[in-house]
Order: sequence, then structure tokens, then C-alpha cells
Amino acid sequence: MKAIIPVAGAGAKLRPHTYTQPKALIPIAGKTILSFIVDQLREVGIDEFIFVVGYLGDKIQNYVEQTYPNLKTHFVYQNDRQGTAHAIELAKSIVGDDEVFISLGDTICEFDIREVMESPFSMLGVKKVDDPRLFGVAEINEEGFIEHAVEKPSIPKSNNALVGLYKIKESAILFECFQQLFIENIKTHGEYNLTDALDCMIKKGVQFKSFKVKNWYDCGKKETLLETNAVLLKKTGGVTVNPELYVNSIIIPPVSIADGCIIENSIIGPHVTVGNNTTIKSSIVRESIIGSFTTLDEVVIDNSLIGSDAAVKGLSRTLNIGDNTEIDFG
Repeated sequence: MKAIIPVAGAGAKLRPHTYTQPKALIPIAGKTILSFIVDQLREVGIDEFIFVVGYLGDKIQNYVEQTYPNLKTHFVYQNDRQGTAHAIELAKSIVGDDEVFISLGDTICEFDIREVMESPFSMLGVKKVDDPRLFGVAEINEEGFIEHAVEKPSIPKSNNALVGLYKIKESAILFECFQQLFIENIKTHGEYNLTDALDCMIKKGVQFKSFKVKNWYDCGKKETLLETNAVLLKKTGGVTVNPELYVNSIIIPPVSIADGCIIENSIIGPHVTVGNNTTIKSSIVRESIIGSFTTLDEVVIDNSLIGSDAAVKGLSRTLNIGDNTEIDFG
């Protein structure tokens, strides 16, 4: 089985960070979003990955090759973003007739992945939501099979949202349905959508069984990204590397502080993720994500998202600062 991870989106809701850093590489709870996905799939033996990249795709490729040097990888470029169906169709020649597991590159979920992999059926991950109009929706019968899949319906007949996890056994039929979408120009909200292709497969007789996702973490915008960081830090307990470099400082767990960080006369935590080689002096930081190679000096930061190679000096409360930024409140 091969894995397909589409990560070509521009991440508009997380700007300014995604001007210089792909959304999938933003750190939360000590790992990138992409690593959460890759590690989860590797645990069940998937060792061949197809990354559909676009905006800042070279950074995705460099990260994967450096972090997973022994992984068999392919990088397919989606230069003209026309939707999830268009993105995945680009991997056709690599997939061949193999089964595939598709995981959208901004989706972190907790579920029984071994049960999903062992099922004899193709499977789609679902979770009940309050407003299904914002998602792909699955209409499920009493046996747990999906009878209909609709992308962002104006009048939903179900509140079971598709969370972005798809195990496809009949990959040849999936690619047939992609071609049908393209030929008939079937678009939803102006894009060729994977949900429409799945519904096409159902109409062709493919059986999809649903599986429930225990937790579904939203990494799409600053506020929910910080909430996800806090929840995952609580679950993992966080990690601190080289605490001997934390001089006259208080660390309030759970936090994740990467290698090479220098912390002096500061209070860090709770629910803080700090990237590698960052320097924090005479500061208080809580409920925040701080990138790598960043400097904080004499600041008070709360509920903030600060990118890499940034410098902040002075006094602040809530920030949303991208990479390569310098701010002086002095």
C-alpha cells in the first residue's frame, strides 16, 4: 500500500506564517503537522509515500528527505491548484493498481489505524460535527456502509463529516472517477473534489465502510492551531532538550523545547512549543508556538504564534508574527 499526502495548499488562513513556511511544517507539540501524519502511517508498515506539493514545495521535499532519509518518497508538483481530486490524480502513474491511503496534509487524527488497515473494505474516516455544511459529508446506513458522499452540502442529510482520511482498495476505479469528473467538468465550489470522486465510486458499486475518529485536530488557523498544540502537549507530556541551558528560569509543563535553545531569566509554559536554536531572555511565554532560530528578549507573550528567524524585543501580549520578522517595542 502506498500513502498519498496532498500538501500543495497555500495555507491562506495561517498567513503571514505560510508566506515562507508550508502549513504542514508548522511545529506543534514538538513535531511538525506532517510528521504526525507520516509517523502514524509508518507505524502500520507503509513505507512508500507520495507527496503532492505546490507552494513552497521545495521546503516540504527538503524536510522529508532530511527527516526520513530511508523512506521511499515521490514528490509530485501541483502547480495549478484545481482541488483535491486534481491533486491526487497527479499521482496516478506512481500508484498504478496498488491500494492507497490518502491523508490530507493538514489533518491530525487519532483513530485505530490497525483496525482500518486490516478491514477488507475501503474505508473513510468520519466524525460528527455541529455544522456539516463546512465539510464533506457521509450518509451512512445501519451497517456502517456509506451510501452517499457530498461536499459541503447546503442542506446536509447527515452530520458525519469526512475528516480527510481515506483507505482506497479500488484505486483503478478512483482514477476512472477522476477522469469522469474532468471530462464532464463536475466541480463543487469551483474545484474538482475528492468527495465527488468517492460518490462516483459508490455509484459504480464500490463499498466504503466508515470508521470513527476519536479526535480530529484542526490545524487550519491560528486560534485552533494553538488549541491543538495545548491538547497534544497534555497528551504527550511534552519534552525539554538540554535543560542545563535554561539559566535561572522556570518551566511550567507541559511544554516542548527543542534542541539548542537558550533560556535565561524566563518563565516558559504551560502549553508552549519552542523550535530549535531559539533564544529567550527575560521573558514570559505561555500558550504559544515559537519557531526556530528566533529571539525573544524582555517580552510577555500569551496565545501567540511566532515564526522562525524572528526577533521580538520589548513588551507584547498577543502576536501573530511570520518568519524573518523583527519587532522592537523598546
